[in-house]
Amino acid sequence: MSTPREELLKTAIYTGPHKVNSRSDNSNFVPTNSFLNLKKAFIKLKKSKGKIVHILGAPGTGKSANIYRALKETGLETYEVSSTLPSVNTSPSQVFEILITDLKKNTGSKTKKEAYLKLKEYDMVLFADKFHDQHLLQDDLIGFSLWTRNNTFWPLIFYFICIKEYIQFHKEFQNMNLVFQTAWRLQLRGKKYDIFTDLGGLSRILVKLLTYLFCVVEISYSRAETINIIKSHLKDINQKKIDDALHKFGCRPRLILEYLEPP
Repeated sequence: MSTPREELLKTAIYTGPHKVNSRSDNSNFVPTNSFLNLKKAFIKLKKSKGKIVHILGAPGTGKSANIYRALKETGLETYEVSSTLPSVNTSPSQVFEILITDLKKNTGSKTKKEAYLKLKEYDMVLFADKFHDQHLLQDDLIGFSLWTRNNTFWPLIFYFICIKEYIQFHKEFQNMNLVFQTAWRLQLRGKKYDIFTDLGGLSRILVKLLTYLFCVVEISYSRAETINIIKSHLKDINQKKIDDALHKFGCRPRLILEYLEPP
């Protein structure tokens, strides 16, 4: 019989040898149009403050790989938010308080205002794998994405709490750049969907609305770009196997690589 944690992790995205979680874990990388757009967006942050960037992409497109490669090439001074949750049943207000507690601890601050003031010294404050996917980095931890995947509507309450915080400390936030690896996954009729990429026309409308408010960079690939990425990892792969995998997964290189080269 599966343990409760094993049941939870069945809803998590698999992490294997092709899942990138840091700047150094990214030796085999193929630049794409999406990467160049992301790199341009990051370069602009060197001379600006108060920007909010959302990085979107379907699961398996390699948002993390692109983020960490862009950080490596631009050399931005980055504070990466790191936080873990005690349970997937943690309330939205508790999630926010845990985030603030971890932020104060990691920055050596006594108050959240003091922590916010310290963050302005960085080129960007990044919410990526160390916030979203701690459960993939270490088995006994629970990250934000696992929490959202098991609580359909609580994330909305959490985002309203964050908006209220942004308004209250607007002056402090205007002196920092916030970069989010953004995904919001729903489970409907037993299937998982990312609302920004998997819901057709509705996803395009949501992305358009997000673009009006923030800087948005989408990580997606053409068929040719996807094939180049696959072949950079699997030198002698049969073209028919690639075509079959593309038909099965679409242009999502990490999912294809895990399918063609399972651990």
